[in-house]
Amino acid sequence: METKKYITFLMAIFSIISLGFISCNDDDDDEQTAKPVVTLTEVGHSNSKHTHPGHDLHLEASILADGTIKRIDVEIHQKGGANKIVETAYTEGKYIGVKNAEFHEHLDIPADAALGEYHLHFTVTDNEGQQTTAECSIEVIEDDDEEEEEHEHNHQHE
Repeated sequence: METKKYITFLMAIFSIISLGFISCNDDDDDEQTAKPVVTLTEVGHSNSKHTHPGHDLHLEASILADGTIKRIDVEIHQKGGANKIVETAYTEGKYIGVKNAEFHEHLDIPADAALGEYHLHFTVTDNEGQQTTAECSIEVIEDDDEEEEEHEHNHQHE
């Protein structure tokens, strides 16, 4: 009878110790950093979503990346085709290695870019290897000198 009590006592102690090891396990390993959050805030001057051959495309985005930003890729290609007019990667500088960034760049559009509909891909990759892509349709339209003069005028007062 004493042996039975002794074995039951040892099993109870062993169970308590086992539960202690299991419950003290570091749960942080199971948590994954959230994917980057990207919001295109302005595409084209005054968010017009268009640009002109031989001019620049004003592009702004708000980025939140808990895993810190490793790279930003911007690609603009014709809809329904592989004709890329912009393919730029940002791997150094003010946007890299931070959690929050307000992206603001002017992307050069080639002078020989065909008029028409294009698709913009703005991809943020964090240091955890996670990616988020924001997409937007834009249009390359015929040059309008009046609009460009207004844009230049607005920058003079900023």
